[in-house]
Amino acid sequence: MPKHVFPDSFVHPRYWPTWLAIGAMYLGAWLPWRLKMLVGRIIGLSAWRFARSRRRITETNLALCFPELSERQRAALVRETFIANGKGILETATGWCRDPKHLRHRVTFKGEDHMTQALAQGKGALIIGVHFSTLDLGGALHSLFFPADVVYRAHDNPLFERFMTRARRRIFGRAIDRHDLRDVVRRIKTGHAVWYSPDQDFGRDASVFAPFFGVQAATLKLTAKIARMTGAPVMPLIFHRNPDDATYSMEYLPALEGFPSGDDVADATRINRVIEDAIRRHPEQYLWLHRRFKTRPRGDASLYPK
Repeated sequence: MPKHVFPDSFVHPRYWPTWLAIGAMYLGAWLPWRLKMLVGRIIGLSAWRFARSRRRITETNLALCFPELSERQRAALVRETFIANGKGILETATGWCRDPKHLRHRVTFKGEDHMTQALAQGKGALIIGVHFSTLDLGGALHSLFFPADVVYRAHDNPLFERFMTRARRRIFGRAIDRHDLRDVVRRIKTGHAVWYSPDQDFGRDASVFAPFFGVQAATLKLTAKIARMTGAPVMPLIFHRNPDDATYSMEYLPALEGFPSGDDVADATRINRVIEDAIRRHPEQYLWLHRRFKTRPRGDASLYPK
């Protein structure tokens, strides 16, 4: 198929809202930075006010994970979470639609030596990412320092899936569907680094239950399995928006020692602890809007309101 020519189905009126969304993302990507953050704040506040089901999910997650906070503190954190994720929409647009080189001056990278040492072993690397609102911008900025592939979940909308996958393939070496374990292992064994974010609930069959902020959470076994199959160092990566709303911090922590251990629950608990420590730095920037505790141990009631 010639470049920039799409199937006739994408011209169907049902895809017009998607085309508008894609156009809006291109426009948002080119806004001046301060205006971009302002628009993101407005989007976040609008969602906080009107997306009531998502707000209830966020309130539930934060009540479970931060019981030490007062109701007023948690209410403020809920609001800041929506604002941060609103800004994340504009950051995602920037990461997908623009050359990341123009943002090099906005990022400070620490711990580069940890990744350099890991890759020098010749076994590739498994990067442990976290679902922060800055995730896709982080991937774009990471590409300025180290090449990597990314594991992703396919979007249900085929037009947006094409747009998203093309954008990620421009940033990363390869975008790998999360179901394609064989390709993940193959790429790592040939010396590539693969970015993988294991902090979402994909159901009982793929998971074990391990504590996440003290709550039993369905946690993927795949992290330990990939590490076991490849022998690759497992590299925690942390990425945050700084309080100035204009710069970012990225940091590699040392490779996890003695991982995997052979105990799925212990390994899942360790990965969750790494993710918790990253979240606690800037908890408002995490994707608390999704139902992290959707899958419950057998016999336990749902934690989310109907």
